[in-house]
Amino acid sequence: MPEVAKVDPFVHAHFTARAARYNESSHWVTDPDLGAMTFRLLGTTPESSVLDVACGTGLVSRLFTGKVARLVGADITQAMFDQARPYVTELVETPGESLPFADNTFDRVVCRQGIQFMRDGEAVAEMLRVLKPGGRVVLVHLCAYGEEDRAEYFEILRLRNEARRNFYLREDLDRLLTRAGFTHVAVHDYISVEDVDVWSNTGAIEEAAREGIRAVYRDASPAFQRLHASQVLRADAAGGSPGAAMAVRIVDNMLFGLAVGEKP
Repeated sequence: MPEVAKVDPFVHAHFTARAARYNESSHWVTDPDLGAMTFRLLGTTPESSVLDVACGTGLVSRLFTGKVARLVGADITQAMFDQARPYVTELVETPGESLPFADNTFDRVVCRQGIQFMRDGEAVAEMLRVLKPGGRVVLVHLCAYGEEDRAEYFEILRLRNEARRNFYLREDLDRLLTRAGFTHVAVHDYISVEDVDVWSNTGAIEEAAREGIRAVYRDASPAFQRLHASQVLRADAAGGSPGAAMAVRIVDNMLFGLAVGEKP
């Protein structure tokens, strides 16, 4: 096992602040279709041992509760993973870059929206190490669609969460798994339709940052608008009074990449 990695205090503070409202912070966090796709791609059996890295409040873990033999949640934020206790066999407080498990321990590893806060190459290498030969990993992460929307979308993600270390295209997830040594790597798409004002209301960012996010959408390039099918719906256009013209509802088709790999 590697030397224990230090907990990033910025990430820890951010998710401590978000813990109380995390489960209502976005449509995707409890989206049954995204959950079903994650479950299907991980391919567990009743005999499987599963590790959920960056388990948070247990929203991914609960997909597997009662359906696998062992279910371990790993996270660094006590206020988040206290909520996961009903769903897992055990909880371990640990950074993803230094998992406190022996080599070849788990049949499956899943991580949703976690590695962007980590030294991702180290974290993915650890996932490979703790998997048994033939084991499978699934990473689920928001991605830009491509070079056309990359700069604008990465700025939106940065404003939403300054604790974020990494920003991804789908090919970045493929590259991470391939470089770590995974085989049969494939990235699957899932589109989540999100109300941006809800998605940005995390409880951990200032209103100025939320307004910065709105500004990026209001001024978005035609390519960004096309790829995200984004809509800025003003109150007067939706039947409200002319005096409420600055009130907006922003809707974005956000792309998730679900990257799957197997340990040789």
